[in-house]
Amino acid sequence: MKAIKLFERASRTYSDSSSFSKLLVVFTVSGGGLLAYADANSTSPIAPPEIKKKRVVVLGTGWAGTSFLKQLDNPSYDVQVISPRNYFAFTPLLPSVTVGTVEPRSIVEPIRNIVKKKNVDVHYWEAECFKIDSQSKKVHCRSNQNIDGKGKEEFVVDYDYLVIAMGARPNTFNTPGVVEHCNFLKEVEDAQKIRRSVIDAFEKASLPSLSDEERQKMLHFVVVGGGPTGVEFAAELHDFVKEDLVKLYPAAGKYVKITLLEAADHILTMFDKRITEFAEDKFKRDGIDVKLGSMVIKVSDKEISTKARVNGQVATMPYGMVVWSTGIGTDPVVKDFMKQVGQETRRVLATDEWLRVEGTDSIYALGDCATINQRRVMEDIDSIFKKADKDNSGKLTVKELQEVVDDICERYPQVDLYLKTKKLRNIADLLKDDSKSSVEISIEELKAALKEVDAQVKNLPATAQVAAQQGAYLAKCFNRMEEAEKNPEGPLRFRGEGRHRFRPFRFPPFLSKSNCTRDPNYSQTNRFAGRITRSLLALPCFRYKHFGQFAPLGGEQTAAQLPGDWVSIGHSTQWLWYSVYAR
Repeated sequence: MKAIKLFERASRTYSDSSSFSKLLVVFTVSGGGLLAYADANSTSPIAPPEIKKKRVVVLGTGWAGTSFLKQLDNPSYDVQVISPRNYFAFTPLLPSVTVGTVEPRSIVEPIRNIVKKKNVDVHYWEAECFKIDSQSKKVHCRSNQNIDGKGKEEFVVDYDYLVIAMGARPNTFNTPGVVEHCNFLKEVEDAQKIRRSVIDAFEKASLPSLSDEERQKMLHFVVVGGGPTGVEFAAELHDFVKEDLVKLYPAAGKYVKITLLEAADHILTMFDKRITEFAEDKFKRDGIDVKLGSMVIKVSDKEISTKARVNGQVATMPYGMVVWSTGIGTDPVVKDFMKQVGQETRRVLATDEWLRVEGTDSIYALGDCATINQRRVMEDIDSIFKKADKDNSGKLTVKELQEVVDDICERYPQVDLYLKTKKLRNIADLLKDDSKSSVEISIEELKAALKEVDAQVKNLPATAQVAAQQGAYLAKCFNRMEEAEKNPEGPLRFRGEGRHRFRPFRFPPFLSKSNCTRDPNYSQTNRFAGRITRSLLALPCFRYKHFGQFAPLGGEQTAAQLPGDWVSIGHSTQWLWYSVYAR
């Protein structure tokens, strides 16, 4: 009886006490056991509401998309990666894969392997996006897998932020027969297909029943496009034939011919003239037939037709295999999206300096599928003047202008480039002949001083290193999105109030016109791309850093053009090229 009363008293004490949430009491009564447990719900702490993560959908697993995923480390995002390619490919080595110098498995890394190392919630779907609905913030996808013979499953993914990094497709210029009869060199599967075609051509040419004319046709390899990809493939194929295949097929060696067709007056036009001349001379010595000023007008299953740019003469030649490498074009899905955002007249998707698609607020595009539309100074000159004229006097002193000069150069990098070109220290040097800070200028005088600045605007080339740096830059923006909303770190908003959240992605002042032009032939082949991610981590400003460009020419010889217009050609440069890929 006393034990029961004791239990009742303990129970009341526990229920009335706010200092305990749970209590376990054990009694022993007459050799038996009694256990009492209670839970004071009224004093339990309330769990905080779950914060919904912002969903970031990434379309593509190329240089731009993979670089973005590698650098993104903010766990507050739900990241959905959608791509028909479940791996990242080191595309600069694709020409080497075509001849077996490098095995395909050596240049790929599974995307799932990359994302599993992240502390961010990342999911990958092996599917292709066939439609972007910017109004409802949805992407429509189709699975790569055929499920139970019912066809490929289609599904829809919602997004808060969309990152378009789908790359580009080969540009055929609507030339008849190209899609049906030519090989491209943009994917690992393309390189493997080319390798099989080369070997098959030698096997067929070795059959005893063929005539010499048929063997010559089968072993005629045509490369269309004299950019880095086409030149490197032609060089790799020449070495492969001379060093390996003629030993395996000795009777076929005398029938082999390699032809390189280029519509321009020279190959490697984006390189220094010394490199162009060296490459053309070397190909001539190696027996590679370089036909300059030859535009392809038609490709059939047996012949390729060309038109001379000089006199319009049309010629045809039989071939065994054609590799088409004439640049890049816009993906049909991106083209459809461009119509939605009012960019149907543009050749490529345009973004602002923060890689945000023009006409949208939550969609970003980077890599080969987009280009940065740099804002012109003269478009904002009135706003710049008004922002700098703090006393509303209608005149600007040099001191007033110097207070905003850093923001001007950050927002409009062409100003910085123009000053360096003219060897001027700052904008003030454009406006005065002496160092007195009392000099005043009007809006018209400012316009006159800056009227030539916008001529310095250049588009970044469509290269692997540009795409990788853009991906890393955008990831850093996403990592600090919340912080930058509270404490913006970008330049002044000359057409609004406050500052931009981030510093813009910009080109460096040392880029010359030759390597700043958007060259479609160079979408895969920049040779310093392997070190981009490591080097970019050290960049304090989010500025594109040009690492240079390489062109392997075969025979253990390579040409390099590095920053500062430093040119190196020969065997020693080949080892420099090898060192780029050292891990």
